Amino acid sequence: MSGSFPRTARLLTATDFNGVFKSRNKRFADRHWTFLVARNDDVLSARLGMAIAKKRAKRAVDRNRLKRLVRESFRYNRHQLSNLDIVVMNRDSAACASRAELKKSLDQLWLQIAKDKISQR
Repeated sequence: MSGSFPRTARLLTATDFNGVFKSRNKRFADRHWTFLVARNDDVLSARLGMAIAKKRAKRAVDRNRLKRLVRESFRYNRHQLSNLDIVVMNRDSAACASRAELKKSLDQLWLQIAKDKISQR
């Protein structure tokens, strides 16, 4: 389990994001987050993209905190999510939730995605 977040583990271009938004993807959500997940057989490891909305988290400090939490959580769960492109979007309640609550929520969603991925094989 590596703590790094290399460039190859990120969705970088608009084309990458559009591939997830327009594909027949799965959606996982709770009260703080919405995850869009698309299979990508062109890459070996999972890739993460974040669409943290200014409309949902007004202050830059809140948006940056959310992004740090998502990146940290992804780094520790990436090993079980190979061949997936994932876009994470925040909901209104995420901006005012505690760090522990957000981390618990993220961990549960990663687990749901991993279980769903295993059942697709």
